[in-house]
Amino acid sequence: MLEVLNLHVSYGAVRALDGVSFEVPQGGIVALLGANGSGKTTALRAITGLAAPLEGRIVFAGQEIQGRPTHEIIRAGIALAPEGRRIFANLTVYENLLLGAYFRRDQPALTQDLDFLYDTFPRLAERRTQAAGTLSGGEQQMLAVGRALMSRPRLLLLDEPSLGLAPLLVREVFHIITRLNQRGVTILLVEQNAAAALKIARHGYVLETGRVALAGSGAELLAHPRLKQVYLGDAPETTPG
Repeated sequence: MLEVLNLHVSYGAVRALDGVSFEVPQGGIVALLGANGSGKTTALRAITGLAAPLEGRIVFAGQEIQGRPTHEIIRAGIALAPEGRRIFANLTVYENLLLGAYFRRDQPALTQDLDFLYDTFPRLAERRTQAAGTLSGGEQQMLAVGRALMSRPRLLLLDEPSLGLAPLLVREVFHIITRLNQRGVTILLVEQNAAAALKIARHGYVLETGRVALAGSGAELLAHPRLKQVYLGDAPETTPG
C-alpha cells in the first residue's frame, strides 16, 4: 500500500533522513522504531506532506505523493494521529471528531463511523459533550486516534501513541490498535516502546541517525541481540489485550 524509497529530508544543514526505504503492506501493522532524533517523526511528516523531501519517492496505492499538499494526501486516504495528540482543548469531544471528517460529505456514513468510534472508545461516548481539554491523557490519545479515523483513512499513521501514558493505559492503547487493524485499517506505528510495538507488528524497521539500521518481522526484531540490548533492556512489559 505504501512504499518509501530512498527518502532524503533535511532541516537546514541537518540531514534528518538519509536514504530511508521501507514499505507498509495493505492490511498490516508496521512499526517504525528508534530513539529520539532518529528520523521517525520526520518520515511521517514527509508522508503527509508536512516535510519536503530533497529526493526519493513516496508511493501510496500506486501513486506518487511526494510534494503534494497535505489536504490532497488526506483525501487520498492517509491520516495522522500526531505525537502530543494536538487536540482542540476548548472544543468538545464530538466537535474534535467532526473536524477529522472535515472533507467528508457522506452524512449517513459519517454517522455510522461516529457510532463505530463510540463503540470502540466508550469513554469518548460518555464524554462526547465534554471539553476535550478536560480529558485524561489516555482519553485525549483515544480522541486523537478517533479524530484521524473520522477521515476514513486507508492508512493510519500513529506517532508515539503510548507516550506519557501509564502502563495500564499503554496496554489498552495497543489493544485498540490491534482491534482497528483487525477491522481492516492498515497502520504505520511510530514508537519508542519497541517491545509493545513489535508484539503487534507484522514487520518493523529501526532507524538510527536517519538511516534504516535493522529490518525484519516483529518476532525477528524482538529476538535480535542488538535491538534487545539497545532498545528493549528497560522497556516495560506490555501485553496487548
